[in-house]
Amino acid sequence: MEKEQQKMTIEALLFLSEEPVSTKRMAVVLSITVEEAEELVRELQQDLYDSKRGLQIFEAAGGYQMGTLPELAPYLEKAFSEEVSSYLSTAALEALAIIAYKQPVTRIEIESIRGVRCEHILENLAKRKLIKSLGRKEGPGRPLLYGTTDDFLKYFGLTYLSDLPQLDLEQGTGQQEIQQNMQEDSKRDIQEEQEVLEQDVEEETEGK
Repeated sequence: MEKEQQKMTIEALLFLSEEPVSTKRMAVVLSITVEEAEELVRELQQDLYDSKRGLQIFEAAGGYQMGTLPELAPYLEKAFSEEVSSYLSTAALEALAIIAYKQPVTRIEIESIRGVRCEHILENLAKRKLIKSLGRKEGPGRPLLYGTTDDFLKYFGLTYLSDLPQLDLEQGTGQQEIQQNMQEDSKRDIQEEQEVLEQDVEEETEGK
């Protein structure tokens, strides 16, 4: 098989796969070495970039995946917003960040950092498969422990958790300011959600 056909095969494989594809799997499919597969992926990435395509190939969860260019997000979200929103609310992002950096972590521990309850947020994150249960913590009540998933890595374009930016979480005024900002953002987010619900109710009433 010629190189161009090998790259076409990898492009098709990435396009059809919902999960990241490892270079080891590509190598098996094409009967080549892992090193050769990695080189083909790099060339394909450059080809897509040079041809100014709307797609790109990025690393995620130990493999490669095809996705759209970040700068196209506003237009794509507008096109598909009626079907399903890909946005995560500010409150959800805060809870997700805490889980990512503190995992395994319990709901109570998350709420103690955010300052507000988050059962509903955790349910939504679990439905999106961005977090999962890692078992139960020893102690009173044996609360559930939460951690991130491979879908979390894919959502943020990360290969490993170690790719997360380093944070300085020292105790003191800085942390208090962060917590205060979280609480203010959460209140604002709740208010926005309530306004949306009220608007939906009003539209339903007018429709009747």
